[in-house]
Amino acid sequence: MIVWIFRAVALIGTPVLTWLTVSKDLKGLAFGVLIGLVIIGIEYVFENVSLFSLIIGIIGAVVGVIISKLLDYTVFQIDNDAFSNLWLRYNIIVRYALALLGMIISVKKIPEMDDLDKNILSLGRKGGKNMKVLDLSAIVDGRVLDICDTHFITGGIITPRFIVQELHELAESQDHIERAKGRRGLDILARLQESRDIPFRVIDRDIREVKDNQMKVVTIAKELGAAVITIDFNINKLAALENVTVLNINDLTIALKPVVLPGEDMSVFVMKEGKEKTQGVGYLDDGTMIVIEDGKEYIGKKVEAVVQSILQTSQGRIIFTRVKGKAVQQGPKQP
Repeated sequence: MIVWIFRAVALIGTPVLTWLTVSKDLKGLAFGVLIGLVIIGIEYVFENVSLFSLIIGIIGAVVGVIISKLLDYTVFQIDNDAFSNLWLRYNIIVRYALALLGMIISVKKIPEMDDLDKNILSLGRKGGKNMKVLDLSAIVDGRVLDICDTHFITGGIITPRFIVQELHELAESQDHIERAKGRRGLDILARLQESRDIPFRVIDRDIREVKDNQMKVVTIAKELGAAVITIDFNINKLAALENVTVLNINDLTIALKPVVLPGEDMSVFVMKEGKEKTQGVGYLDDGTMIVIEDGKEYIGKKVEAVVQSILQTSQGRIIFTRVKGKAVQQGPKQP
């Protein structure tokens, strides 16, 4: 109903204004009808406007009126009688048009407000220091979602739109592995968006002079005083050069691996046979391999084992154990 009232005012009120102020003839009415139709056409395009957009539109209309006042002052400063009289004749129409244009332009430009990033710091309670920039590798990895669910991350999380675009490109790739990664990444972002625990948003910030997306992420984090969440080792190096804090999920995983010492008891499910005839192999929840001496006969069962030694390799840790109660005849063998 309000929309139709607005359209009626635009269609009827504008010709009345042009009749009274421009020309009291058919041309004046036609001119007013034309302006009214233009206003209604613009309004029709933006009829599905949110409350926030409406408030911005009102602010834009006020700005339009202020601009018309400034133009009034400028015209009077010119001190040209003919020009001043002409301006006074069309002053109401100009003010009216500027107010409507201010409203429409402000509503239309709302999406570009993200470029300013003026309200980004509101994502974190303590500003940029609590903000995290999510890179492509961490999104595809997916563990960041579980970390957020445990409330170990505070503040807000953001990701640049060019990262989302890169995920879209992966999701449409001909390679099924790349396509699966892209779809998984988009699903992770959607679930982060739905999370009520951690504020998350996509920002439209880009650095066109930088071609590499990894460097873009680090640069954006530096500008915002934020940290980068990643699993990419190269990001660590780039961020160190730029003095940017990095939260590497792989480093977190290593730090959270359970600490075991020789002589400790542990419960192990023997999954399969080891390389040696009597060995059994099991795994911890984090994927750490456990070699159980004399464990072959317990395959498919859970046994109590005693830690003998720990071997750290480039692929991870291997824990050598022996079934509790078995006599130790020689040192543990590697698989």
